[in-house]
Amino acid sequence: MARLFLPENRADPYTPVRELREAGAVHRTPLGLRLLTRYADCAAVLQNSAWSHADEAEMLHPSVDTEHASEELPTSFLWMDPPDHTRLRGLVSRAFTSGMVAGLRPRIEALAAELVGKALAAGEFDLVDLIAYPLPLTVVCELIGVPASEHDAVRRWSQDLARGFDPDPLMTPQAQEARATAAREFMAFFRDLIDRRRADPQDDLLSALAAVEDQGDVLTETELLSTCVTTIVAGHETTVNLVSGGLLALMREPEQLGLLRADPELIPSAVEELLRYDPPVQLTTRSAKQRMTVAGEVFEPGDGVVVLINSGNRDERAFDRGDRLDVTRYHDRREPPPRHLAFSLGLHYCLGAPLAQLEMRVLLETLLREVAVLEPLVDEPPYKPNLVVRGPAALPTRFQARKNPR
Repeated sequence: MARLFLPENRADPYTPVRELREAGAVHRTPLGLRLLTRYADCAAVLQNSAWSHADEAEMLHPSVDTEHASEELPTSFLWMDPPDHTRLRGLVSRAFTSGMVAGLRPRIEALAAELVGKALAAGEFDLVDLIAYPLPLTVVCELIGVPASEHDAVRRWSQDLARGFDPDPLMTPQAQEARATAAREFMAFFRDLIDRRRADPQDDLLSALAAVEDQGDVLTETELLSTCVTTIVAGHETTVNLVSGGLLALMREPEQLGLLRADPELIPSAVEELLRYDPPVQLTTRSAKQRMTVAGEVFEPGDGVVVLINSGNRDERAFDRGDRLDVTRYHDRREPPPRHLAFSLGLHYCLGAPLAQLEMRVLLETLLREVAVLEPLVDEPPYKPNLVVRGPAALPTRFQARKNPR
């Protein structure tokens, strides 16, 4: 089990979790939490509101003052239960409806074309730095209302907070301090920006949230600020890993990339398969609100569980040849496979899922149209130290343009 948490296994966490899954459905850890490895059990917990997501700070982050957790590790509605979860998520959800997201397509198409153009001009480049970060970061910053001059700072703070989702015992003191500093600076940044939006409202989510508070809704300053931070971090850090990890998987499986070239209608299916195959968020936690039994194990109220999304997503009890990438898996099947767990399920299903899916679809459309050769320049790219929000730290890549783009 310890192998699962070792930094040297970030590039391949799937071998350790496969061994755990084959050994049993539930495993106990030294921290008192139990790990769930199989799809049916993971899905059952995620879909059941009798499992709380409000205790993650207490379970994984003992260094964080629980009374001020939203200020030290801003997560807003991510780590809440109803009714607060419902109230805060509802304020943000209006920006992520299917109609609102569909309206972003022209901007995403223009941005993807611009970034792919830069990559083709460079020939050889770091895909993480040149494409995977700028695409979702720019889109979510524009949606929320963050000026372009602040995007680099937002990226830096977001990276430190995403690293901070890892359990404290797996983080260095320096990483924990970087998390705390990022939280303070992020909150101060949004406090100033909200003041500016109140004086001069714009057509963005930030102005809308500031107006909600002004209208007397039950929204404290801390809730407002942490909601802004949560939306922007969750709105791009995971998509960065979807882009980099997904394109790496396709470049390693040229026959799968060839299927997409032959039939671009497979792109939506491919996006779902990439999310299943290499989910940007590898695990999540829940705690029991009442006495329950999962996989034959009894959980008393307050008992914690770690849902191994990366393991459930490859469980061959649910997915035929689960360790194999198959871009046709979700395409027009009479008996489609189960929903993957990359966006979670139930109350905490990812609010930004439609945006992440659209961004990846548009990027794949652009690549298939413009790029003849996509290949990694290294066999084993370096990975971020992150356990939870996992992805390549860099991805040296070579592109070659199509002679006659479609």
